[in-house]
Amino acid sequence: MNTQVTSQPATQPVAQSSPRMPIVDWSASSAIEQLALLQRPSAAISEKVFAAARASIDQVRNDGDAALRVLTERFDGVSLQTFAVSQNEFVEAEKQLTDALKDALRDAASRIEKYHQAGMSQAFEIETAPGVRCGRVLRAIARVGLYVPAGSAPLPSTALMLGIPAKLAGCRNVVLCSPPRKDGHIDPAVLFVAQLCGITRVYKLGGAQAIAAMAYGAGEVPKCDKLFGPGNAYVTAAKQLVAQDVEGAAIDMPAGPSEVLVIADAGADPGFVAADLLSQAEHGADSQVILVSDSQSLLEATAAEIERQLPALPRGDIARQALASSRLIRTMTIEDAFDISNGYAPEHLILALRDARSWLDRVEAAGSVFLGDWAPEALGDYCSGTNHVLPTGGAARALSGLSVASFQTAISVQEVDPSGVRAIGPCAAEMARAEGLVAHERAVNVRLARAGMR
Repeated sequence: MNTQVTSQPATQPVAQSSPRMPIVDWSASSAIEQLALLQRPSAAISEKVFAAARASIDQVRNDGDAALRVLTERFDGVSLQTFAVSQNEFVEAEKQLTDALKDALRDAASRIEKYHQAGMSQAFEIETAPGVRCGRVLRAIARVGLYVPAGSAPLPSTALMLGIPAKLAGCRNVVLCSPPRKDGHIDPAVLFVAQLCGITRVYKLGGAQAIAAMAYGAGEVPKCDKLFGPGNAYVTAAKQLVAQDVEGAAIDMPAGPSEVLVIADAGADPGFVAADLLSQAEHGADSQVILVSDSQSLLEATAAEIERQLPALPRGDIARQALASSRLIRTMTIEDAFDISNGYAPEHLILALRDARSWLDRVEAAGSVFLGDWAPEALGDYCSGTNHVLPTGGAARALSGLSVASFQTAISVQEVDPSGVRAIGPCAAEMARAEGLVAHERAVNVRLARAGMR
């Protein structure tokens, strides 16, 4: 779940039918055709979007609070004099939620915390030579900014995914921004989650202006060292722009449209597979879903299930647009399906396979993997415990999903006594001499002389 959901005016199920998705034979396709099959629908942010994001950033840097008021009224349709959420608003927000939703959010929070706590990095220290001790210490990033998108629906789940690892990392100053509704308030579920995570500095700000405010500081909003969270194209563009500015802020990752790839065999349930594909397709018209299988019958049955399930979705129009750039691919073997997946490097990878765990070693690049028929990607979006802020657009080849380590820096430490200089000093001096760095060599040799070796 790495993109802001697209606006959808319809509130009733979509009644119109759509043509069944075609099945493509991978082995019968040329290399050029295969590349085209895996082309993502939105590979790059347009210069027009970057220009608009840059204009908002410049306006915020120049005019501060005044710019935030103007931009919030223009893009969110609400006039605000202050952006900070008051304590009373936190209290009122909790009252608006059902007990069932509050229990679900607490339940999800406990599993997310348990998972991230188990995966936390550890400090260490070792002796690499007699008299030479090297180690690593971990420090929380001092000031972090969290962005929780809203779009046509609020995302309290994203607040959990950002707030919990920030809390576990020990970040002292945490700021959260989320777009205001037309009534001038942030979604109550997002505020409830902020409280669960111990976040008290929450601001009613969205879009590129929120990113600018957190990156540079503006009025009530303090400057942050690193920004986190998904958003629409303007938010993503703004994050990339501030990350390129030495006066801006670091970012977690560029988050693009959401995507899922499913590898399924003949024993998979077509109804499950179709539901998983549609759950990602409803994120946005630029989302992409791909099913790869060695079973013609499974592919045909899944295509029929997609056609059957789609009209019942309130966001069916959006899903239908996403399906236009999605694929059903037949391969000769399941091994071939993994070659396709590893080349594509999906944000989400579902293995709807018999003995799915035995195939895990074949996965080389993916943001998050879901093993077996009973692990829908939707559980990872909300409450299994893993983080849903994941690399998209093929970035999973080199990047990982959000974790506690994302909110920390690792600092190396070395301590050397005279015996340590005697043990490794000659090695350093020889390497410095080979590189022609005389001052480096001298810094070692003066100590070797003092230690009785020169």
